[in-house]
Amino acid sequence: MENIQHSNVEVKGLNLHVAEIGTGEKTVIFIHGFPEIWYTWRHQLIAVANAGYRAIAYDCRGYGLSDHPQEPEKATLMDLVHEVKDLLDSLEISKAFIIGQDSGAIVAYLVAVVYPEKVASVITLGIPFINPGASAVKNDLLPKGFYITRWQEPGRAEADFGRFDVKSVIRNIYILFSKSEVPVASDDQEIMDLFNPSTPLPLWFSEEDLNIYASLYEKSGFRFALQVPYRSLTVESDLIDPKVNVPALLVMGEEDYCFKFPGMEDYIRSGAVKHFVPDLETIYIPEGRHFLGEQFPEKVNKIIIEFLDKQSI
Repeated sequence: MENIQHSNVEVKGLNLHVAEIGTGEKTVIFIHGFPEIWYTWRHQLIAVANAGYRAIAYDCRGYGLSDHPQEPEKATLMDLVHEVKDLLDSLEISKAFIIGQDSGAIVAYLVAVVYPEKVASVITLGIPFINPGASAVKNDLLPKGFYITRWQEPGRAEADFGRFDVKSVIRNIYILFSKSEVPVASDDQEIMDLFNPSTPLPLWFSEEDLNIYASLYEKSGFRFALQVPYRSLTVESDLIDPKVNVPALLVMGEEDYCFKFPGMEDYIRSGAVKHFVPDLETIYIPEGRHFLGEQFPEKVNKIIIEFLDKQSI
């Protein structure tokens, strides 16, 4: 960890916090989701660098140590797509391997659609190809207490989170998202009320890890994170029949709660996702849940490196 270099890189007027290790000629860019941050990729950064790659993780705009845009409530997932391309340009990287987790997976695939010349291949953890828009997640087929539905309602999550300190919010969400059930609140509950204070952190997520996450979210708050991905997930991308025309790998935990989103498991297992990502390989981790790279770092690192080593750039 002490060999990871940190810097601020100006990208279209915003300073992005970038963590980097390795000096290989081939570059791997890691994109986080929520409630994640550059630190989510700590295990993968080191492993990929040791395998001979230049490994870069960064805080997306509005997250952690990166600047907020001026009007975060107008931001969309497509802003993060363009941000990846602009970050590569600022770092003078002509082409890279893109790896995304959670909503970072959505961004990773869309970078390959919009900027195919910048992407050698795509790896995603926990989320397949999703095109933002009204049908991205079928909220209407889930109870109205579904966490995404709740967080899409302006002000609701802010009031819910505001009852706790930042560290408690991160702890609660990490524990909830590490389960195999979709977080759904009853009518008289908010999402934070689903947390049982007696539930310990997952074995693979230490108190020190929590402190680092909390310190970064204390800097950024949750304002942008609630907008992107949640409140902008239904904003149309305006991409018509998008295709990812590079080799891609999807790594899914068999016990990931996202498998229980309406239609999700069939979309992945039936191969329907290959309409959008024709050259897709899928690997399932039997006991894996949502935070695969942290839950099973050695297994995930091996899968990532074996896939990268087969690719050209």
